[in-house]
Amino acid sequence: MHIPNLIKYILPLTVMLSITACDKQTKIKQHGLSYCTEGSPSSFNPQTATSNVTLDATTSQLYNRLIYIDPNTQQFKAGLAIDWEISEDRLSYRFFLRKNVRFHHTDYFTPTRPFDADDVIFSFSRILDKTNPYHDVSATGYPFFEGIELDQQVQALVKIDDYTIEFKLVRPDSSFIANLASDFSVILSAEYADTLTALNKQADIDNLPIGTGPFKFKEYRTDNFIRYQRHDDYWGDNAKIKQLIFDITPNASSRLAKLLTQECDIMAYPAASQVEMISEHDRVSISVETGLNVAYWAFNTEKAPFDNPKIRRALAHTINQETLLQAVYYNTGVNAKSILPPVSWAYNPYLKNYKYNLAYARQLLTEAGYPNGFSMDIMALKSSQVYNPDAVKMAELIQSELAQIGVEVRIIKYEWQLMEKKLQQSEYDSYLLGWVADNNDPDNFFRFQLSCNAINTGSNYTRWCNSEFDDLINQAVTETEYIERVTLYYRAQEIIQQELPLIPLAHSLRLHAYTSGLKGVETTAFGGINFINTVRQ
Repeated sequence: MHIPNLIKYILPLTVMLSITACDKQTKIKQHGLSYCTEGSPSSFNPQTATSNVTLDATTSQLYNRLIYIDPNTQQFKAGLAIDWEISEDRLSYRFFLRKNVRFHHTDYFTPTRPFDADDVIFSFSRILDKTNPYHDVSATGYPFFEGIELDQQVQALVKIDDYTIEFKLVRPDSSFIANLASDFSVILSAEYADTLTALNKQADIDNLPIGTGPFKFKEYRTDNFIRYQRHDDYWGDNAKIKQLIFDITPNASSRLAKLLTQECDIMAYPAASQVEMISEHDRVSISVETGLNVAYWAFNTEKAPFDNPKIRRALAHTINQETLLQAVYYNTGVNAKSILPPVSWAYNPYLKNYKYNLAYARQLLTEAGYPNGFSMDIMALKSSQVYNPDAVKMAELIQSELAQIGVEVRIIKYEWQLMEKKLQQSEYDSYLLGWVADNNDPDNFFRFQLSCNAINTGSNYTRWCNSEFDDLINQAVTETEYIERVTLYYRAQEIIQQELPLIPLAHSLRLHAYTSGLKGVETTAFGGINFINTVRQ
């Protein structure tokens, strides 16, 4: 469909909103920008989050971390810590903190002091110390930190002085500093927590956020929009724009409509099928980046017949990856052989794909005792994700292939909140999901999703536990020699491919569409988006 024809159909749907929002939009155009995002945040604290939507809406806008990963060099760089030292035995990480950093001054909180070591202690003690008054405030817990077993890494957090802090580890862990640089490791205000405690409003800490980031929270209308204002006392260069709107628009067609009618300046995750059309529009540009992500089809390995690796291998041979790439990704993705994408330094290039072979799949089913097939469910998210543009369509293609080997599939479509509940309750046969890396350390792909301990913490939805695999990833994080770590991760990937608790399907390119002339939108392979340097030209 050509752009003019698309607009003809879209405009009647949006004209009313456009008129009523005219004054608001005019002000946004003058002083800020509007970002059409694909969903609502689960909270305003990344520490408690799992969704990319929440991280996009909060991490880089509201908060700072001690350190960052430079998206160009992949090296660590200063954040709220201006420098750091690692002891020779790699058991102590000392951070020297930035001075004169101001927290947000809002309608609901007036800070009286700048950021210091007490804020670092509070931010991580809340996560690590079960007796901390704020530890249980979040109903969701701290999925990322529980998944990486941070409480088993950190022995103590010591305040050396007001601007020096030291993490003491139980054992050397090569992934530790990368985890501190992840989107989840934000610094909160200890003074704000004390204020909320006095008011008996502890839950506000995750819903009425206070950070040190370039924007401060102004307003949230559930499932509608989020409004941020520039933090004019920011410690670095101020954001170029005064106002930032997150326009919550789950449907990709509606996001595109808002982009084309200039109701939004940036559109998150255009559908893969829209890319060619968008690229032909002279007032809209599209950015394409390699993503550290993977889409996969995973199984409940504690439930028959999916507890049998031979069944999982049979299902793997029904996947036609080329068809998926063309029909779902419109060639905006690449084949996956491992959960690690090829850009990872630990990617094992010697792995071989499970070839599309229905005859062999039938043979494996017979050998496993299911010559006539069986019935099963596939759970799929309704909305597009960074790693998978259309999980429902992917499920339909898999359903068609499985019918040819006698496996009857029922597709169950969910929004994330309900699907997450089903996953946590183990009420499923299989699911289409994926992973976007939080940092550039390979451990981030393995531990959270597939370690034995992650079954207990609730993030290993496959419920697969393999002692050899666990030993390998545990040994890998204690190694400092590059070759040794690579060797261990190569073997870990081989075990996944043999056992197949999940079938890697594709690595997606990351796409954004935006109004031409907009400069400085920063995205990373890890998934976050940052508007501090965004300017309209």
